[in-house]
Amino acid sequence: MRTDEVRALYDRTMREHARPDGPGVRVERAGPVVRQVGGADDWNGVVWSSPELDAEGADAAIRAQIEHFGALGHQEFEWKLHSPDRPADLGDRLRAAGFAPEPSETLLVAPAGLLTGPVALPEGVTLRPVTDAAGAELMALAHERAFGADGTRLLHQVVKRLAEAPDDFVALVVMAGGEPVSSARMELCPGTGFAGLWGGGTVAAWRGRGLYRALVAHRARIAVERGYRYLQVDASGMSAPILARLGFTALGTTTPYVYRGVR
Repeated sequence: MRTDEVRALYDRTMREHARPDGPGVRVERAGPVVRQVGGADDWNGVVWSSPELDAEGADAAIRAQIEHFGALGHQEFEWKLHSPDRPADLGDRLRAAGFAPEPSETLLVAPAGLLTGPVALPEGVTLRPVTDAAGAELMALAHERAFGADGTRLLHQVVKRLAEAPDDFVALVVMAGGEPVSSARMELCPGTGFAGLWGGGTVAAWRGRGLYRALVAHRARIAVERGYRYLQVDASGMSAPILARLGFTALGTTTPYVYRGVR
């Protein structure tokens, strides 16, 4: 895999020409940026900015996005900054405008066909597709237990996606003893060659037993069956080493800059 070519393909298809990540949202080109706009429970923010941005243009673009999302009444939105983005001090300019950086993640990509091998699950553990609201509730519960975070927004998004646009979406939950212990989802992006892996997490007592790897392999098989060439992950510090051992390659980092207090 030639990382420079894959990075360019990713930036072009997944960022500059991004598609809505679910029903009820829209992607807009606004001068030098591309943004996604949706409802309060959707992801709202900037996904791409022009590599031609200079200091003056960057400050103007930042002000324009604050004004735009403010006029829509959103309580917060995100500017997703990638390490190659310009100008080089764009992160500093976002902070100066009131954005708060969240922990950086590693953008990882791997050929999907390399990750389809079987992974044995522990006895009594099953991997189930999520196809309805009851499954989405189990998935959200596993997410809460794995990350210690409220799963309400995830539940809303999964139920909405299953009801309105299920064809390019895969949701999974791992059950042990009747309890959800791990979950993950995959966003298939038609016309790009990329399938995004999201939300993979396992409750602490079940980590190190192959559940995460099984979720990756299961999603890789589905991606290959549907004609996707690459898997993409924005990986946390916990998952990045696991994914690297599985064969993922780092293309850079991405940092969510969040603007709160929109009125």
